[in-house]
Amino acid sequence: MLHYIVCFSYVIYPLFLILAYTRIYSKLIGGLYRNHDLPIKRNILNRQFKVSQPNKVWVSDITYIYTKEGWLYLAIIIDLYGRKVVGWSMNERITKELVLEALEMAINRRKPARGLIFHSDRGSQYASHEFQRMLWEHGFISSMSRKGNCWDNAVSESFFQL
Repeated sequence: MLHYIVCFSYVIYPLFLILAYTRIYSKLIGGLYRNHDLPIKRNILNRQFKVSQPNKVWVSDITYIYTKEGWLYLAIIIDLYGRKVVGWSMNERITKELVLEALEMAINRRKPARGLIFHSDRGSQYASHEFQRMLWEHGFISSMSRKGNCWDNAVSESFFQL
């Protein structure tokens, strides 16, 4: 766990400080990669952002950040109880592996019980069979925002607003 904290403090946090200082903000993905034929899950979270215990509801989103070497994609998972990042992953490509790695980190760090609600947007990465299978294998309940409604995932989307 200390390794993840050190990585976060030396990699992610300085990057956000640089973005804030130069007033270059990361942009949310919006409608990109949302046109797919994968199954969409029902919005179980329904904007109920107040949670009484940790590891009951996690929310997730992806953003992209421009660097001198090109675009860098960042997926984060936030526990709604403490509003803390419990898992994250970065990659040059926006693939299902990006969110799978973030979920794997969150599971390894927090070891949540079955029944956790995992809420995300309708992106193909979250709707992929592999990601949904991983949620199912851990007994998590998948929840997705309504079409075109960013407020359904406001907590994770606001994380990227510096």
